[in-house]
Amino acid sequence: MKKPVWTFTTVFTLVFASPIAAPHIEAHAQQRGDLFRSVRLQMVEQFIVAEGIDDERVVEAMRTVPRHEFVRPSLRAQAYFDQALDIGHKQTISPPYIVAYMTQMLEPQPDDRVLEIGTGSGYQAAVLSSLVKEVYTMEIVEPLGRQAARRLRKLGYRNVHAKVGDGYLGWPDQAPFDKIIVTCSPESVPQPLVDQLKEGGRMIIPLGERYQQVFHLFEKRDGKLVATRLQPTLFVPMTGRSEDRRKVKPDPANPQIINAGFEETDAQTGRFEHWHYQRRTSLMTDDPPEGRQYICFENDEPGRSAHILQGLAIDGSRIAALSLSLKYRTTGVRAGRQPADRPSLILYFFDPKRLPIGRAVIGPWRSDALAWTVAGDRVPIPSRTREAILQIGLNGATGTLCVDDIHLTKHAR
Repeated sequence: MKKPVWTFTTVFTLVFASPIAAPHIEAHAQQRGDLFRSVRLQMVEQFIVAEGIDDERVVEAMRTVPRHEFVRPSLRAQAYFDQALDIGHKQTISPPYIVAYMTQMLEPQPDDRVLEIGTGSGYQAAVLSSLVKEVYTMEIVEPLGRQAARRLRKLGYRNVHAKVGDGYLGWPDQAPFDKIIVTCSPESVPQPLVDQLKEGGRMIIPLGERYQQVFHLFEKRDGKLVATRLQPTLFVPMTGRSEDRRKVKPDPANPQIINAGFEETDAQTGRFEHWHYQRRTSLMTDDPPEGRQYICFENDEPGRSAHILQGLAIDGSRIAALSLSLKYRTTGVRAGRQPADRPSLILYFFDPKRLPIGRAVIGPWRSDALAWTVAGDRVPIPSRTREAILQIGLNGATGTLCVDDIHLTKHAR
C-alpha cells in the first residue's frame, strides 16, 4: 500500500513504535508459523485493541492476515511492529493500526463491493477480503501491482481483483461501489471516485498537502459527499493525474514545523492539528511557557508508544544544518525496555527514494526537570536528504513529558 506510518501512516522503514516483547523471529525459522501467529496476536492486542479498535470482525481479520507475507523477507522480523515498512518504488506498507483504523471507519459489510486505491503490497486488500463480498484494488506502480496480484492469488484471496492503473480514475467498469478506501493522499477527492461511490456509500481518504493531511470520512447523500473530519495522518502522495493537479507543494529549501507551539487543536477530537500518530497525549493550559497551551505525554507501561510525528520536506543538497530547540519538563521519568528508551526529540532523514539514511537526537532527558527547561542543538543534515520525520515523546519511557515552543532555523550549505 502506498502509505503511513508513517505510519511515514505514513512513513518509511522506521521503528517509531516499540517492538513487541517476543523472541527474535528469524532466529527460530523452523517454528516460523507458530511464532508469527504468537507475535501477530500480541501485535493486535497491544497496538490495535488497546488503541481503541473494537469492531470484532476487523480485529479478527487483523489476527488472521499474515502481515509477514506482505513485507520483504529481510524485514520479516519487523512485520508485527506497529510501523510502516518500505516495499520499494518509494512506497510503504501501512502500520497495522492505520490499516485497522481505516477498515473500521469504513464499516465493511459482508455484501459490500469495495474499491481500494493504492494496492501497494496487498495487505489492506487481504484484510478487507474476509469482511466483504468483493475487493477491487488498483495500483499505479506496475511492478508493485503485478507483484501484489501474484501474492494475493498465492495466498488464496480469491475475492480480491487487482488492476494496474491510475487510481484517480477509479474502476468505472466495476462501479458503483458500496465503499471506497484510498491509501494514498490526493489534495482533494477525485471526481471519478465520487461518481463511482454508490448512493449511501462510504469513503475514507487522507486529504491535504504533502505533509499536512487529515483522514476524511465521506457518505454519499443525494449524490453529494457529506464529510466527517477525522484525525491527522501522513501518507505518500497519490501520483498520476492527482499529483499533476496538486496546487500546494512543499518547499524543501525552507523546511518548517507547523503548529510548533501546539496552539491549534481540533475542537471535536481534541487532537493537535498538523501532528500525526498522536499517542497518549493531552492538552494542558496551566503555566504554559508561551501561548495558551502545550502538549503532555503520559505513559505507565514500559515500551508503549507515547509520541507525536510530523513530516517535512528538506533538501540536504541546499541545507547543511538545522538548529532545533524546544522547552520541556519531565516528572517521574524512567527508562523503558531499553536504557535508550528516554524522552527526546528525534529527526529521521530519508533520501530521494524515501529510504532512511540516518537520524539525529536532541536528548535523551534522563532526569526529571520540574521547571520548564530549554533544550536544543545544531543538527547536520545528510546531503542526500529530501524528507524528514520529526518525533517527540517519551519513546518507550514511563512518566510525564511536557513540551512547548519548538523552533527551527535553517543553515544553508
